[in-house]
Amino acid sequence: MAVDSNLSSPLGPPACEKDAKALRFIEEMTRNADVVQQNLLAEILRRNAETEYLRRFNLGGATDRETFKSKLPIITYEDLQPEIQRIADGDRSPILSSHPISEFLTSSGTSAGERKLMPTIKEELDRRQLLYSLLMPVMNLYVPGLDKGKGMYFLFVKSETKTPGGLPARPVLTSYYKSEHFRSRPYDPYNVYTSPNEAILCPDSFQSMYTQMLCGLLDRLSVLRVGAVFASGLLRAIRFLQLNWSRFAHDIESGCLDSEITDSSIRECMSGILKPDPELAEFIRQECESDNWERIITRIWPNTKYLDVIVTGAMAQYIPTLEYYSGGLPMACTMYASSECYFGLNLNPMSKPSEVSYTIMPNMAYFEFIPLGGTKAVELVDVKIGKEYELVVTTYAGLCRYRVGDILRVTGFHNSAPQFHFVRRKNVLLSIDSDKTDESELQKAVENASKLLHEECGSRVAEYTSYADTSTIPGHYVLYWELLVRDAARHPSHETLTRCCLEMEESLNSVYRQCRVADNSVGPLEIRVVKNGTFEELMDYAISRGASINQYKVPRCVNFTPIVELLDSRVVSAHFSPALPHWTPERRRR
Repeated sequence: MAVDSNLSSPLGPPACEKDAKALRFIEEMTRNADVVQQNLLAEILRRNAETEYLRRFNLGGATDRETFKSKLPIITYEDLQPEIQRIADGDRSPILSSHPISEFLTSSGTSAGERKLMPTIKEELDRRQLLYSLLMPVMNLYVPGLDKGKGMYFLFVKSETKTPGGLPARPVLTSYYKSEHFRSRPYDPYNVYTSPNEAILCPDSFQSMYTQMLCGLLDRLSVLRVGAVFASGLLRAIRFLQLNWSRFAHDIESGCLDSEITDSSIRECMSGILKPDPELAEFIRQECESDNWERIITRIWPNTKYLDVIVTGAMAQYIPTLEYYSGGLPMACTMYASSECYFGLNLNPMSKPSEVSYTIMPNMAYFEFIPLGGTKAVELVDVKIGKEYELVVTTYAGLCRYRVGDILRVTGFHNSAPQFHFVRRKNVLLSIDSDKTDESELQKAVENASKLLHEECGSRVAEYTSYADTSTIPGHYVLYWELLVRDAARHPSHETLTRCCLEMEESLNSVYRQCRVADNSVGPLEIRVVKNGTFEELMDYAISRGASINQYKVPRCVNFTPIVELLDSRVVSAHFSPALPHWTPERRRR
């Protein structure tokens, strides 16, 4: 389609007029970032002026930034938890927002071991949809011809529940996939998926994954991009193919869907898609029966141009494995979002994972930034290149000066809007998938397991550290324990140590336990017992590299390869959790 030259964008030549409009919107928002932010905050404050929360601070109708920042404190989830609990329990008065809270989005971050509940309103779906609509116009600048094929994306709904007051509580992507925005989306040649809605919306993770992979195999020559939300999710899909390729080949050869797929909507949908194809079945057998799975993605889906997955932050640990399976395909990180708010997008999506930067879109929320080590928040347009900040948001749904917990480094600007590299989640020690375990949670879990150890054989954990092992699929937590054994005759047995593994898992937060039980995205926790004196060697190694002996503390998580190798060389026994920890979708009452 020819594009009107008057609609061109400084970002590059758009693929079509619809893209041109989206790119011009990005330019308009980022050129006027400060004015957009000023007007957006004023609109939020006007709209929510009569809410219980804002009335506490006696703004007197003021909507300017100076008054807002001088009167409202910067807060955490724990500060807001009583108000959130009232809404969850059924209080429909305007506590945080003048618009009714339509549902809660459950965060992967936790408070007191349970997922945080982020209030949202119906119009936020429109705001999120707006950001989604900007992704492909940007990608089309870098990868032409994406309207000539399909995307093979592994997308899933997760468990949800209702609060005592009857509001849904579910992850943000589950909310989006179940919305009319997604389910009744208009046809767009740049956004055609191999996975049917019936498969994406199936709550059974095995049936959903099986059907999505089968559809991807049937449509293998049409696939131009392969993706999942997180890198770990795409690797789980590859592992699923390794375990089930013979079943897929059988289904394709016979034209009959596996009997384990019992979901009626899936079976009805697949009856019109799955037809006998012995040639394709034989191809899949030939490619998958070998032990060599290097470049398996491009071998089976030869027209794939890039992978669309998040590989920043904790997901960076999966980059080498993805490179192995894809033959080094580019990895695109397209957007930056959370349960609290959608933030921005990557205007150079084909950049190297280590160079990914997200441009904050100033129309999504009101943003402030606390310099690392500082206390005074600065405006979006006033951040400094090279500096690191903690993100603070104010949203239409009623979060005011809320600390998200993300640490970002400024890498540059697009017009007047800053671009950030995601550095890490604040205080997160271990993460495999959507789980996030901080030091205090890990310490509590070790204490509980050490108590069990002492009760059964009189021993204790003398010292410990941890490691997120992603060499297996799914990855799993590894705990290195040095034991204090008081009585050699009562040395901890293998059975006792496996129970310690399970005790630790039972002590970890609900997101971790959901990943283990419902999502199968984290494997059994492992304890590796090391020789006595190992942690002294660890200290000696750190001091040899310049650490101060007076300030040295045992790191509670390690990822530096020489340290992991040192620990592994001192392992005397390894033990895995023998069962799944307890988990249900229902939240514990406080």
